[in-house]
Amino acid sequence: MTQPPPPPPNQPPQQGGYGPPDPQTPQTPQNPQTPAGGQNAPEDQPPTPPATPPAPPAGPPAQSPQPGYGYPQGAPVPQPPTPQPGYGYPQGAPVPQPPTPQPGYGYPAAPQNPYATQPPAYGQQPPGYGAQPQNPYAQPTQPLQPAQPGYGYPGPPPTVPMQPQAGPAGSGRNNATLFIVVAAVTVIALIIGGGVWYAKSSGGDGKKHDTASSSGGTGGKNGDGGATGGSTGAKEKVPADPAATRLFDVPLPVTKEGVSTTGSWLTDKVYAKTGVSEIVGYDPVKGTKAWTIKLPGPVCATTDHVNSDNRTAIAYRPKQPAQGSYPGCTLVAGIDLDAGKQLWTKSAKSGDYPVNFSNLTVAQHTVALGSTDGGAAFDLDSGKVLWQPKPGDTCYDAGYGGGAKLVAVRKCGDYGNRQLHIQNLDPKSGKVISEYKMDAGIEYAAVVSTDPLVVAADVGDSAGDGSGVSDYFSLDYRTGKLLARISAPGKTYGGRCDGISHVEDCRQIVAGNGKLYLPTEELDGSTDLSRTNEIVAFDLNTGKQTGQRVEAGDNATLSPLRMDGGNLLAYKRPPYDKGGQIVSIDGGSFKTTTLLENPLSMRQAEGSMLPEYAEILFGHGRLYMSQIYTSTRKSSLKEYLVLAFGTKG
Repeated sequence: MTQPPPPPPNQPPQQGGYGPPDPQTPQTPQNPQTPAGGQNAPEDQPPTPPATPPAPPAGPPAQSPQPGYGYPQGAPVPQPPTPQPGYGYPQGAPVPQPPTPQPGYGYPAAPQNPYATQPPAYGQQPPGYGAQPQNPYAQPTQPLQPAQPGYGYPGPPPTVPMQPQAGPAGSGRNNATLFIVVAAVTVIALIIGGGVWYAKSSGGDGKKHDTASSSGGTGGKNGDGGATGGSTGAKEKVPADPAATRLFDVPLPVTKEGVSTTGSWLTDKVYAKTGVSEIVGYDPVKGTKAWTIKLPGPVCATTDHVNSDNRTAIAYRPKQPAQGSYPGCTLVAGIDLDAGKQLWTKSAKSGDYPVNFSNLTVAQHTVALGSTDGGAAFDLDSGKVLWQPKPGDTCYDAGYGGGAKLVAVRKCGDYGNRQLHIQNLDPKSGKVISEYKMDAGIEYAAVVSTDPLVVAADVGDSAGDGSGVSDYFSLDYRTGKLLARISAPGKTYGGRCDGISHVEDCRQIVAGNGKLYLPTEELDGSTDLSRTNEIVAFDLNTGKQTGQRVEAGDNATLSPLRMDGGNLLAYKRPPYDKGGQIVSIDGGSFKTTTLLENPLSMRQAEGSMLPEYAEILFGHGRLYMSQIYTSTRKSSLKEYLVLAFGTKG
C-alpha cells in the first residue's frame, strides 16, 4: 500500500476523509460508570488537533509533469490534434509543446488532492517492527519489485531496462521459460484439484438486504455475506457496446478557503451530490437540476449507504466558517433523495455541550453517529432520538459501520492502553447482539463491511505506509467469534482505511461472496518497463487465498469498487492510450467483462478523480466521478465537481 503522491500546493484539508477528528467542545467533568452496551460517552485521551485546519500557505508553483512510464521505449510518439504529455508517454522522446502545457493523465490537479495534510499518527506512521512477510501471492518467477510511484504520478521512469531484483529464485514476470514451466505445473494442479476448487467458488444466493448501497466507490459497503461466487444476483447489464460518452458535467466551485463537498448518492431517479453548503439532485442522464437542499453551513459527514426507501443522512456545520476557524460538526439531517426533501434536523448533547460528530452511517432505518464524546442514533424517518451519549461512561462508541447491519467500534481504556470492542448492535435499540474484543494495544479499527463482518486495523503500526491497515479480521456477526485473521503487508497489498476519525472510510477494499477482495501493489508487467497490479481473493472463513486473481494488464491498475450480486465491480485505471473502464469480475471464474469505457478525450479530467481520493459511483450503465473538495484558486483548465458517463445500451 503506497502513500498517495505528494499533495499539490495550496490544497485545503480534507473533510470527511483521512485525518484527525474534529476539535471537541470542552466537556464538563464526568464520573466513571459501568459501560452500557450500545451506549456511549467520553474518555481520557491526548489533545486532539483541529479537524479542519485552515488551508496551508501556497507552495511553489506546480512543475510541468514528466511523461509517465508505460509507453513503449523507442516507439514513435503519437501526435493527437492537441497533444498533452500525459500518463505513459515515453521517457526521452520529444514532447509536443501545446500553447498551454497541461499535466498528464492521472496527475491530480492542485484543488483535488484531499490529502494535503496528514496527522503524524496516521499519515506518517513509524516503520513497522520486524521483517515484512513474504509476498503470499508471488510465484517463484514473479518476485515483487521495490515500490514505485503510483500510476499517473509524474516521476521520471527508468530509461534503461531494470536489473533483476533480489528475491526468490527466478528472474521476474518476464522470464518466459520458467513461467511456462510454472504454468504447466499450475495447470496440472488445477486438473487434479479442480473439482474441489470450483465447487467452492461458484453459486450465490443473490439475496436482497433492506439496506442498499448507493453504488459507492469506497468499497466493502454492500457485501453479500451469504453468496459464495458466480454471477447470481448481478444487476448491471453487459452493453452491446461499452464505449461511453460524456452525459454531463458540473463545474468545480472556487472558494476562498477549501469547502468539503463529500457525499454522492445514486438512485433510479436521481444522482445527488454535495455542493457548497447544499445538496443538489440531478437527472441521472441529462444532468438537469431536479432539486436543491440549501444548508446554513458545509456538509461535514456523510455515508455511502441509502436504505430501501432511498433515504440517507448527513451531518453539517451550523454556519459558514469564518476565515481560519470552523464551527463544530453538530447538526444531523435525514434526506429523502427521490423527493429532494430534508426530513428533519437534530443535534445531540454530552452534558451541556453539543456533540461534535466525526462520522455517520445509515443501517436500515437508523442513523448512527460516533465521536469521542460517544455515539448517538436517530430514527431515519422521524428523527426520533434512539440513544445519546451517557455522561460518565468509561467507554464510548467511536463510530459505526452501517448497511445491512449496524456495527460499533467501541473504545475502552486510556490512549496507549486501549481495548477495542467490535459490537453487532440492534439498530433500533442499540442492544449488543454479539461482541469481539480485539487484542489490547490496537488503538484504531475501521469497518470494511457489516455483512459479512470484516474489520481492518493497523496492528502495532506495522503497516508502515500510512494505509491504516496491516490485518483484516473476519468475524461471525451472530456470535462475535473470530473466523480468520488475514495479514496484508503494506508492501504487498493496496487499499486504505481511516480508523482514526472516520470508522467507515475504507477505499479499494471489498468484502462479499464469503471473500475479501484486495488489490496488490504494482508488479512487473509482461513487457519491459511496464507495470500492472492484480486483485486477489481471500476466503473469509479460513483466511487463506482462494487462488482467484485477475491482472489489470500492462500499464493499468484495478481497484475494487463494490459487489454486484455475486460479481465484483472494479475501476480499471487505463494506460496512456485508453479511457478508464468499469469491469465486472465473475465471482467464480474471475473472468472480466467490460461494462463501460470512458472516451480517451476525457482522460486528463478523469485522471483527477481516481478511486484513492474521489467518489466513484456506477449503476445502470452509467459512471459518476466527483471531487470531495472545492478549489481555492482559478485554473486555466476547466475543472469539474462531477463527470458523468454512460453507454447507449
